[in-house]
Amino acid sequence: MEIRDQIAIVTGGASGLGAATARHLAAQGARIAVLDINENLARQIADEVDGIAIPVDVANDTSVAAALATVRSRLGVARIVVNAAGTGIGRKIASSKGPHPLESFRRVVDINLTGTFDVCRLAANEMLALEPVTADGERGVFVNVASIFGFDGPVGNTAYAASKAGVIGMTLPMARDLAPYGIRVVTICPGVFDTPLARAETGDAGFQRILDLVPFPRRAGKPAEFAQLACHIVENSMLNGEVIRLDAAMRMGLMI
Repeated sequence: MEIRDQIAIVTGGASGLGAATARHLAAQGARIAVLDINENLARQIADEVDGIAIPVDVANDTSVAAALATVRSRLGVARIVVNAAGTGIGRKIASSKGPHPLESFRRVVDINLTGTFDVCRLAANEMLALEPVTADGERGVFVNVASIFGFDGPVGNTAYAASKAGVIGMTLPMARDLAPYGIRVVTICPGVFDTPLARAETGDAGFQRILDLVPFPRRAGKPAEFAQLACHIVENSMLNGEVIRLDAAMRMGLMI
């Protein structure tokens, strides 16, 4: 599907991978709705890409429904949806600090997994009313963001790994559900990328320790490199039901 003139929603679009994707989509002619819990940062990115900013808490179904209604009223129904909203917590399931707080586990799953599903289910339902835009009958595409931690999570990341494994697991059945309507679903699993969330979760020392596990290129990924892949997924209609590792051949060790 061509990107130019299409409406695109980017959740978590105020920073990191989401902001880079919003910029890249806009550079190729898409009309952008930046959805983020941080309205001020979302507005900055929206102003930069000549788009609109809409506050949303993806863990709240009422907030998600209202945000999509705002996109629909101001721009129209989106054919491109990038789910980049996410959070994490570094905590072992049991330690001298006590058991992992159940509420924080639920919060990570609510944002990373349930939030992604909620945006997909509501946006997909809107796409059904759209006319196809390709000879193949394509109506839209979802690019969801998981993580390599969803395959081999390190110590202290049970909540985050579980949430991202869920996003990975729902990719193929969701793509099969939506295939009769010409709607694709693809998930990207980034490795180590230089984003505010990655540095906040690991700290500078931890970030460097993880970088030491990257075979080649031996550096953190650039958000623009993630954005390039996201845009290619939109344009390449044969990519469907796939989970793509974008990690420079990295595999996580125990990382105690």
